[in-house]
Amino acid sequence: MQATGTLRVRVYTSQAQIPLEGATVVVAAAGEESKWKLLSIQNTDSSGMIRTIQIDTPALGESTSPEGLPGPDAPFATCSVWAEQPGYAMLQVENVQIFPGVETVQNMELIPLPQGLCSLQQREGRDIPAQSL
Repeated sequence: MQATGTLRVRVYTSQAQIPLEGATVVVAAAGEESKWKLLSIQNTDSSGMIRTIQIDTPALGESTSPEGLPGPDAPFATCSVWAEQPGYAMLQVENVQIFPGVETVQNMELIPLPQGLCSLQQREGRDIPAQSL
């Protein structure tokens, strides 16, 4: 039986966590045949947030044991999140974990680029290791 969890993404810059309005946020999950399944494309609001996304997860009863970590039998769903704003290095976070009945908040700090560089030329990636339950 399927359940759902939610994901909110917050995009900001600097250690002062200044919100970035209008940043493009893409949320995708691994689909069939090694293709991406697009879950959401949104622009951030004035607080640097996107609207909450509901994501299918394993049922809550399947999330009480770490069996199957990592892999398709993991007790959580995973997705990837990309954030991009002109003038900032693009950030890609892999394996964001979504648990049933839980709101996950993924913070994304974008780093300003030197003048003349494109965000696609300078990108940063992060991978989140599986939670040990």
